[in-house]
Amino acid sequence: MMDTSTSSQLHEHGTWRAPVYNITSDNACRLLSQTKLDPDRDFEHNFARKALWCADGSSALLQCENRSFQLIHASPDERGLTLSHALTLRQPSPIVDFLWYPSASRHNPATYCFIASVRECPVKLLDGNDGRLRASYPIVDHRERQIAPHSLLFNLTADRLYCGFQDAIEIFDVHRPGEGERLHTRPSKKSKEGLKGIVSALSLSPTGTYFAAGTLTPASTAADNITLYDISDNMQVLSVGGIRTRQSGGVIQLMFSPTDEYSLYAAFRRSPCVWTWDLRNASTPVCCFGPVPIGGTPECNGWNYDTDVLRCDQTNQKIHFDIECGGRWMGRGNQVGNIEIYDLHTNHQLAETTMDEMSGFSTENSPVNVVQPIEEFKAHADAIGSVTFHPLQPALLSVSGSRHFDAEAIPCVSSTRSEGNAHSGSDSDSALESDEGEGVQCWPCGVIERPRSRPQPTVRDASIKLWDFGFENTSA
Repeated sequence: MMDTSTSSQLHEHGTWRAPVYNITSDNACRLLSQTKLDPDRDFEHNFARKALWCADGSSALLQCENRSFQLIHASPDERGLTLSHALTLRQPSPIVDFLWYPSASRHNPATYCFIASVRECPVKLLDGNDGRLRASYPIVDHRERQIAPHSLLFNLTADRLYCGFQDAIEIFDVHRPGEGERLHTRPSKKSKEGLKGIVSALSLSPTGTYFAAGTLTPASTAADNITLYDISDNMQVLSVGGIRTRQSGGVIQLMFSPTDEYSLYAAFRRSPCVWTWDLRNASTPVCCFGPVPIGGTPECNGWNYDTDVLRCDQTNQKIHFDIECGGRWMGRGNQVGNIEIYDLHTNHQLAETTMDEMSGFSTENSPVNVVQPIEEFKAHADAIGSVTFHPLQPALLSVSGSRHFDAEAIPCVSSTRSEGNAHSGSDSDSALESDEGEGVQCWPCGVIERPRSRPQPTVRDASIKLWDFGFENTSA
């Protein structure tokens, strides 16, 4: 049974301790609670794309496909925690990104708010209780259009907000709504220096002295797509490399280890792996966390992802990972509905070994170790877009869903009938409903007419589940 008492996280001297996870390869994870999204009659196949806990774990915020935020409350009960839908906040345009205020708590109304990036709207600070607008931070381009940033970040003191978009990062004073200060990630559009493209990921180091930025533009021989900036003067201090020959997609997520300022983790589009760097030698990644490659074995080290690509995980959907606050475990979903748990202590051991072997020198073609998941289990019947660890309890929240176009396209002989067939006047020339698809008309002459409406995607599993990792190992 998972202990839900907040006081259980306090040491006898009043110091906070990170939750203890009981994760082994022979344990079966227990489903603690599950719930569904608020039904939408106008958008039947809705699903959650991303989920984030607030600071005390009392609520989770979900970004949904139907242009809405849905708030889920986690309430303690005899089993541990129970999830329940609390609020739906509809938005006028598709949601690009969101972020909780760092100290947000359902029990403190003053801090219970979050930042929302909505297309063609200013960046908004919304109240978590009723969704009312508290403040707005506009980003306007040279044509006076509102820009919605693709990535959001607070500094350590929560008085600065960083918003990443095309070739720039806008920096706002949270306490003074209005226009911010623009940090250009490259000198000019024709320049080959700096970060090129949409700044799609931002992450702050545990010490708060620098932050990492990544773009959707793939790394090239001229420039890398991950860079570190000094937070005091916003100057570029380090370029993170060694990924050009290993990943062809852009960065979708960056995250520092909560307990190690030198460990940076990155996920890329259309990739089943999470790569990690030791920033004391950022010329090449230390290792990558991913499943067993096709034709490979768990013992294969130095595996090349250019030649052995995992073909079962090639979705364009963003797959978000998370690291628990103790810095030991990392969780990530995949396209087939499995949750993978990785032991990050392996990364620290590999980092020490790699630093000793390379002695400060490495190339982008240097072999990279592959770390396999210590536990993997079936969690959903659809792609898992996001997993997030509870900040105070040994539990993991997962959301699933993706677009599926299951109906096979019917070959169209002709989109319109010929003039002669169209005016034959025979009763047999009337349109008949085809058994091959709804709305398809089949004419006796063999001509098939199809509607011009676009096919609508379906969702196989749009569930929200909470998994317990705090149980005792009772296996023999």
